[in-house]
Amino acid sequence: MELDGVSEETKDFAPSADEVARKAYFCYVNEGSPEGCAVQHWLQAEADLIAERALTRMHGFHPDAKHNSHATK
Repeated sequence: MELDGVSEETKDFAPSADEVARKAYFCYVNEGSPEGCAVQHWLQAEADLIAERALTRMHGFHPDAKHNSHATK
């Protein structure tokens, strides 16, 4: 089903705000806590999480992946 032009599959694929915030914070700390880079850290964290999910889905490791041969039964 599509809602507001975004499919359910896409919504499930998008990282939550908490996940992005956590990853952005680690990026901020790892870069020495620079001021004024919050937006860049947020966007980078979001892009990294989406890329990681795409990779795991492609290889069948994502919990929602169809025909997941690596899932335990």
